[in-house]
Amino acid sequence: MRLDGVSKRYPPTVRSGERMRAFWQLLWRGQAQGGTSVLEDVSFDIIPGESLGIIGSNGAGKSTLLKVITGVLEPTRGEIQKRGSVAALLELGAGFDPEYTGFDNLRMNAAFLGLSRAQVEERLDDILSFADIGDSIHEPVKHYSSGMVVRLGFAVVASVRPDLLITDEVLAVGDESFQKKCIRWIEGYLADGGTMMMVSHNMYQVQKLCRHALWLEAGRVARYGDVFDVTQSYLAWHERKHARQESPAHGRNENAPYRIDRMVLSPANDGSTVVAMGGRLDVRLELSSPDERPPVAVVGVVRADGTPIYGVGTDHDGVEPVEIAPGRYAIEISFSDLPLLPGGYAARAHALDSEGLRMHDTVEETFTVTGKTREVGLVRLKHEWRRP
Repeated sequence: MRLDGVSKRYPPTVRSGERMRAFWQLLWRGQAQGGTSVLEDVSFDIIPGESLGIIGSNGAGKSTLLKVITGVLEPTRGEIQKRGSVAALLELGAGFDPEYTGFDNLRMNAAFLGLSRAQVEERLDDILSFADIGDSIHEPVKHYSSGMVVRLGFAVVASVRPDLLITDEVLAVGDESFQKKCIRWIEGYLADGGTMMMVSHNMYQVQKLCRHALWLEAGRVARYGDVFDVTQSYLAWHERKHARQESPAHGRNENAPYRIDRMVLSPANDGSTVVAMGGRLDVRLELSSPDERPPVAVVGVVRADGTPIYGVGTDHDGVEPVEIAPGRYAIEISFSDLPLLPGGYAARAHALDSEGLRMHDTVEETFTVTGKTREVGLVRLKHEWRRP
């Protein structure tokens, strides 16, 4: 499947005059002016056997993208090329008639997905076994819990085994045992060459089931590529955004007698610092002092939300910054074999007086750690598994 420049814009409909104007523009021009853009110039390819996770904040356009791909919505611009059968689990209960029984809805949905009556009869026991909702299959769907609706919908899709499976966060509704059953089925489906697109806020699940990821933000593609690179960039961005909202910024004190004039992190890449897990981070500081005594420098590493991870000062290790000009000093520190797990972090530096008693200035620079791992936490601890 290929998407080329796909965009979706809803015409203005708040006032009756806007609705009429949009109607005539659609009638004569085929496109309304103004309105709200929910997708903008989205392009990507997904090849047979591929698994793609679609991530992003609420309102980023993820569900709209899936609806456009499945034909529920028409794109305003762009082209979508699809081959093979497609089955989608989108909004909870979509495609089910609440007045009909689960059994009737099972038959109707299976028919919509291309199964003949004979094929439904042949696979009926497997479908009922997968759904595992007992005698409730003979009750109207309007009496079902959200978990029962997901069970029935996924069971029908599992019986069809489409060329392309599309899911939109529906597994988050089912209970844990059913989620495990669905994940085992998806793993087998992918191992047999199936193709999948899934929307999820569960980054661990996306990393486990998908090879690539698409990060949408405000309807645009923020990043697309390897699942670990994209999800880790997204999590780092989210942590920094949350930290800015929740934590006060570390302001500069331009009048401080002991100041940090410059802080440089390396390796640098296009204006940002990216370090591979287990790699090396270098920090260079240039400081000012009001007298001939070198200041004390403290350098630490914090998580994006400000949680301290490690810190050390020049006075702790018995070193002093080197004078590079009258009243100006420099010092460098290297963190080799960085044990941080992938995510967003910051190097935070403080300038203290020569006695190391009072903090005068603070500077912070962000960096990102990357790597292909599903380990959780802040640091990688050396470990060894043994079977007793």
